[in-house]
Amino acid sequence: MILLKNIQINSIESLRDAVQKAIELEHATIPPYLTANFTLTNTGNDEISKLIGSVVGEEMLHLSIACNLLNAIGGSPVLNKPGFIPEYPGPLPGGVEEGLIVPIAKFSKQLIKDKFMAIEKPEDPIDIKLMRTAAFEEKKEITIGEFYNKIIANMKALEERAQENCNTIFTGDPSYQMANGKWFPEQELFAINDLDSAEKAINIIIDQGEGTSMDPFVNLDDLGPGEAAPEPAHYYRFEEIYKGKKLVKVKDSSTKVGYSYSGADIPYDPSKVPNMKENPKMNDYPVDSPAYTNSKFFNYNYTSLLNSLHITFNGKPDTIDKAMGLMFAIRLYALRLLTTPDPNNPGYVAGPSFEYVTDEDLTKEEKTMLKSHKPGR
Repeated sequence: MILLKNIQINSIESLRDAVQKAIELEHATIPPYLTANFTLTNTGNDEISKLIGSVVGEEMLHLSIACNLLNAIGGSPVLNKPGFIPEYPGPLPGGVEEGLIVPIAKFSKQLIKDKFMAIEKPEDPIDIKLMRTAAFEEKKEITIGEFYNKIIANMKALEERAQENCNTIFTGDPSYQMANGKWFPEQELFAINDLDSAEKAINIIIDQGEGTSMDPFVNLDDLGPGEAAPEPAHYYRFEEIYKGKKLVKVKDSSTKVGYSYSGADIPYDPSKVPNMKENPKMNDYPVDSPAYTNSKFFNYNYTSLLNSLHITFNGKPDTIDKAMGLMFAIRLYALRLLTTPDPNNPGYVAGPSFEYVTDEDLTKEEKTMLKSHKPGR
């Protein structure tokens, strides 16, 4: 379970700092989830890939919601500084439980159980039949959901105080709000302009990530068009993968909570997953190797994606199309890496490293190669 540092919110400035930390936290989960999903591509493990992909999409939604919230309260989201990308392996932003070190790794059920479920674990997971194990019988700790609930509580207090003086904390420029129905459902990503819309938006993040203390499924109001109904929250989606069974509602006297991992099988064939060396680094590869070139191009495109998102959420919401287009570029280079032998480790393939690479880091030849859309071979 994540143990976030206690946050003190007693001013609009500290509230903005907390929301910026939420942006960093939401982003930090994407590289590990995305990498695990890349390693499932074309392996026949389609159901698992679909489940992880749905979580990745919602983490991107949550990042967007947090950016809208920070803009709404007069802040400026920061997504393009070198330190925004965390060091992998390492803790997630905000301070993490000792021992929970998050890697960049190929998909495995152990990765799901030990890392991804720990990230998404609710304050009080519902004790579903065949679900909990000794590894998760832990004392109550601060979760991401509690972090967001604290933001809500203090946001309310600050807004009430402001309204007593005929003011509001929601002073941001409305034109900065990104609510593009092309990429995210309108009922999930919408303009935040007051306390009600802010609380509704944060509760979507909590509900999709952890569910509620009574129901492991996402509230129907928080589902977009075409999304599965009912759909488990992230923690329970990952538990489905680990158990190899879909979570279903049951009428069984032996299952007191009314849910069980007894639905359709979720097949898994580990033999097809590429043997990616855990926690790859660009500079570990020889400079003249295909692994280095493709790693550098992956990192450059990922940095470009963050730069584009920074522009999107700082006054140009219509540029979201360019940002999302860069997702296809990073997928291209990730898949190219996963078919490239690791020059330092026989029997392994290279993989994405999610490092900060800008135009200044590219040679003239590399810039030419990028423009021609020809990954290193």
